[in-house]
Amino acid sequence: MIGNKILIIDDQPELRELLSSFLTSLGYETLTAENGQEGLFLLEQWPADLVTVDLQMPVMDGQGFIREAVKRWPDLPIVIVSGIDAVDQAVEALRLGARDFITKPIESFSLVKNTLDKALESAELIRQNRDYQHNLERMVDQRTNELEEIKRQLLFSLGKAAEFRDNETGRHVIRVGKMCGLIGQTMGLGAAAVKTFEEAAPLHDIGKIGISDLILLKPGKLTQDEWNTMKRHCEIGCDILRHHSSLKQSDESLYAHIIKMANSGSELSILELAMVIALCHHERWDGNGYPMRISGANIPLVARIVAVVDVYDALGSERPYKKPFSEEKCQQILIEGSGNHFDPDIIDAFMEIYPEIITIKKDWMD
Repeated sequence: MIGNKILIIDDQPELRELLSSFLTSLGYETLTAENGQEGLFLLEQWPADLVTVDLQMPVMDGQGFIREAVKRWPDLPIVIVSGIDAVDQAVEALRLGARDFITKPIESFSLVKNTLDKALESAELIRQNRDYQHNLERMVDQRTNELEEIKRQLLFSLGKAAEFRDNETGRHVIRVGKMCGLIGQTMGLGAAAVKTFEEAAPLHDIGKIGISDLILLKPGKLTQDEWNTMKRHCEIGCDILRHHSSLKQSDESLYAHIIKMANSGSELSILELAMVIALCHHERWDGNGYPMRISGANIPLVARIVAVVDVYDALGSERPYKKPFSEEKCQQILIEGSGNHFDPDIIDAFMEIYPEIITIKKDWMD
């Protein structure tokens, strides 16, 4: 491999000169050192592609050099050039990381050439394989990130599709996602959990896809039967998202399992978190919500947060059946609902960051 750099470490000046002249004649660049310590110093200044090293030297012997060199340059090929009487030491040096062994006195320079060429070729193959693995991992990571981004965009579009049923801009789901993320952060969720929450929250009303327009867009008050149908959007949304999850049951015990999973403290995927939110975002702190009628801290935290944000944003938004309420009225309703409809701690967090909530609302106004 013409042009490679080879460092020759030997305490015998004649052998250093002989090897250097031979390798230079083959087109290699060479430097020489008389002990392992000097060799390490030169490698710091002059990164060689291969090192030949004697085992028996003063100051720092070959084994000492190899031990240190493999720590600093694990891919550096090292070839031992030492006497026949150092075979046991050579075996130990090979165990430490040397690639090959040439015995002194050198009787065949063609053997030297072949040994060094083989060591360089092996090192190059290792490097190429490492680069290939690195590039492959990078490509897999890139593709995984692309697929994750596509999934996020599809889920967001799905949430907007449901919202378009009764809000022609679909910006309600954007506001809900951003506000929920902000409150989640205030409530102590980590950065990764906040990001997942912000992406999952817009799917809270995905179940509206399964509700008739005659009910969803009715301008007047719903009958009891219509209201019972409307409330089904929580289970419908959960079931839509569950179709893509590992949970395949379809009975009440499944919903209980979903709540248990959400309260376990384990990290959930976007779909799993969205499933929890879709199912539980109309539960009430006092237990009078739907569909499970669970109460207090038994309601998953993310659902308790969405409950507050969803009601707040819906109160301040125009719908086919209502005009928007003023900010003062929205705040009043939330405060009055603290401790019965809503988790008091979340209402406190909401009020703490209220200016930032208003900023989100203005930035994503319908």
